[in-house]
Amino acid sequence: MGRVGRFLRLTGWAIATPWRLAWTTLAGAPVQLPVTMLARWPELAQARWRRGGLPPRVGGWCLGTRTVAAITLWDTIFLAPDTRFSPPLLLHELRHVHHYRASRLFPFRYVWQSLRCGYARNPFEADANAFASARLSGGDTLSQDV
Repeated sequence: MGRVGRFLRLTGWAIATPWRLAWTTLAGAPVQLPVTMLARWPELAQARWRRGGLPPRVGGWCLGTRTVAAITLWDTIFLAPDTRFSPPLLLHELRHVHHYRASRLFPFRYVWQSLRCGYARNPFEADANAFASARLSGGDTLSQDV
């Protein structure tokens, strides 16, 4: 627990509750994936999962919509509040975690490819879709380079 968390714990509930509400509004709330899903695709445990927060909204604004179903920032995958746990979506977003881990420049490369090719034809999106499809069909794509 960080300094802020320790401070809030020491100062009591009256301060911690508004802080927690504000933080959850901005960063979403941690969620656990269903055990059956983790048993089928254990690699999903490589990421941190959150529901809600500002990132899905900002992603939606960039695409001209209210929100996106999910967005990945480094090791954390943010799901929109109404997004169901869908294996194709979760595996797709997990691939973006792999992209982040493979290159510190990934966020810039992703934005550049989106500007150059458009979101739908972004090579990183195509790779994430291929990864999810391969995992859903039982293929082992964890060893592939990103």
